[in-house]
Amino acid sequence: MPSPFPGMDPWLEDPARWPGVHQRLITYLADDMQPHLRPRYAATIGERIYVATHHRNIYPDVMVVQRPLKEAAVEYVVDAPPAAGDEGDIAQPWIVALPPEEMRVPYIEIVQTESGEVVTVIELISPINKAEGLGRDQYLKKQAEILRSQANLVEIDLLGAGLRTMPTPRDATGKPPPHRYLIGVYRATDREHVEVYPVRLDQRLPRFRIPLRAPDPDIVVDLQALFDRCYDNGAYADLVDYTQPAPAALSDEEQAWVSAHLAARATNA
Repeated sequence: MPSPFPGMDPWLEDPARWPGVHQRLITYLADDMQPHLRPRYAATIGERIYVATHHRNIYPDVMVVQRPLKEAAVEYVVDAPPAAGDEGDIAQPWIVALPPEEMRVPYIEIVQTESGEVVTVIELISPINKAEGLGRDQYLKKQAEILRSQANLVEIDLLGAGLRTMPTPRDATGKPPPHRYLIGVYRATDREHVEVYPVRLDQRLPRFRIPLRAPDPDIVVDLQALFDRCYDNGAYADLVDYTQPAPAALSDEEQAWVSAHLAARATNA
């Protein structure tokens, strides 16, 4: 069963569901591109490892590590309880360090099969890239490294909340077009400009071009078709309760459209 929305589904912006959406979209995108890339190129999937701290529950501060963490002890004692004193028989706690939570964020690299050189990096933006803190800082540092290289960069942001990682387009009056989502294409051959696709909640996700290395032509991906596959194979029609409020914050205009859209679908069902 398809999503009730024509494009991205705001219920899948839920941080509890997003990791599964992320994994599927990255996998399906790599699989979809592969026949169009071979034999000169190949789409490979990599992972960045983050360690989330425990003081936030949705958009955690994170620290990037370069090797797997050793298994944390269940009861690692930081400080022993103080000796009994004037507090009488009040129990004193042991202070135990919580083991850090490891987070893995996949991305795609298109590489030249002969040389192994990275030609294009494709990032599907996650909540940790859009919240102030170490996670965002590390992502922006990696973004800057890619833009200093000879690789193209493609960013797909299907999350309405948080800080943007790419420029927002504006018209001649300085006003941004109505949008909730953004896709950005940074070409290695033109570092002065970014191709940005603004997408409204009520719009189909676009078909857009992903650059390779000149003189090879761009390849075209249909993001909506990939999302539809993700929604269907993820069984989200069975898992999501659309009678409950959307877990992602919506503007007044978006909320009015969502309410009317879902009511119309229920009437026609």
